[in-house]
Amino acid sequence: MGLGAPGESPEKSPERRMEGGRSARWGVLLCLTVSLLLPGRADTTFTINCSGFHRHGVDPAAFQAIFNQQAVRPVTNYSIPTHVNISFTLSAIVEVDSRLHLLTLFLWFNMIWGNPFISWDPEECGNVSKLTVTTENLWLPDIFIVESMNVEQIPEGLSAYVTSDGHIVYSKPMRVTSICNLNIFYFPFDQQNCTLTFSSFFYTVDSMLLGMDKEVWEITDTSQNILNTQGEWELLGISKATLRMAVGPSLFDQIMFHVAIRRKPKLYVINLLVPSGFLMAIDALSFYLPAKSGNRAPFKITLLLGYNVFLLMMNKLLPAGGTPLISVYFALCLSLMVLSLLETVFIVYLMHLATNQPPPMPRWLHSLLLHCTCPRKCCPTAPHKGKEGLGLPPAQLPGLKEPVELVGKVPGPGEAEPAGGSGWTRAQQEQEAQKRHRVELWVQFSHMMDTLLFRLYLLFMASCILTVIGLWNT
Repeated sequence: MGLGAPGESPEKSPERRMEGGRSARWGVLLCLTVSLLLPGRADTTFTINCSGFHRHGVDPAAFQAIFNQQAVRPVTNYSIPTHVNISFTLSAIVEVDSRLHLLTLFLWFNMIWGNPFISWDPEECGNVSKLTVTTENLWLPDIFIVESMNVEQIPEGLSAYVTSDGHIVYSKPMRVTSICNLNIFYFPFDQQNCTLTFSSFFYTVDSMLLGMDKEVWEITDTSQNILNTQGEWELLGISKATLRMAVGPSLFDQIMFHVAIRRKPKLYVINLLVPSGFLMAIDALSFYLPAKSGNRAPFKITLLLGYNVFLLMMNKLLPAGGTPLISVYFALCLSLMVLSLLETVFIVYLMHLATNQPPPMPRWLHSLLLHCTCPRKCCPTAPHKGKEGLGLPPAQLPGLKEPVELVGKVPGPGEAEPAGGSGWTRAQQEQEAQKRHRVELWVQFSHMMDTLLFRLYLLFMASCILTVIGLWNT
């Protein structure tokens, strides 16, 4: 037993030497891994050999080690978050859906972040300081818009700029359909304020922080220059707010942009407000048509039908959702036309009543008529009594017009009196005079009511229009 023990050591020494070699190789790999993760070693360890780039082109093998890491966030120390600077250019306002409260925009979105594994010396590479690399070979931040309601359709084969100091500049076009609380009450003079919130979907503030690549005023000026002559909307301004959103125990960094836009009202003013104003002006001028001629009522009916046809034709220009102020304006105009038609019907009825079967006029109405039509110094203090009826004889009423038709005719002084005696003839003359007097009073009352209702119509129309304009200005 004692002699056999020393003999076993020479037989097992090769196996032990193999295990020692494996341990040495694992130790080298461990040291290399630790050296990759230590901060401050990127400038020496990960410098890309770019010799010959200016003569033979870019060698993909020089970046292959970097491309193999595209699935992992490029950092040398995972305790340090990646800083991503963003900006965008608003190039088009495609659609504003007032029914679904959706805003469709077209953006050019830019992101800039650093990759510490990429660096080369431009002087050794023929002053090549920037290269283009396809995005399939790079790690990309998962920045998205919180209010977006559709899946982005990004063209394939996009590339990003890679600089010699490890900065990556990535730009992509985006068609964004986002939720926006639209207020169409002031249509077509409405302004909308929509938000675009950029955030990461996966990385919290411990892994990614957002910043600005450009100032907000630069984004606004560039977007306004592009949108200056496009579409029916104009860009008023863009403002920014920085906030963080908590989702359970996680905290995400966000940048919110408030985009203020305003509708260009010229199309709607020309096609909606101007024709409506013309029809209302014609309706007001139709009051100057004589009521007794019988042409005013048919004209107003035709005008009312024409206004309804106008509203049916222009209904497609109005927003689908909600009740804008312009719809209230059209309803008021239509109501005013109906009131003017009713006023014409009332005046025509009075004229017909006055010229055919005029009833006795009440004393209070007779006094009011005298007060409104006569100068104060010429009007008597009390009406006459007796057989002259309720008022003055026609010769003493200034401004009264002759009746349209008389039922009877009083014989003149040279005509022969009918048989039956002078007493019957005098009574008949008094009755005819009273009837003619009532006709003249009711005709004069009809003209006075026509004038009064016309003035009230103008006053109400002006009040409604000024109120609507005042609301639009606010």
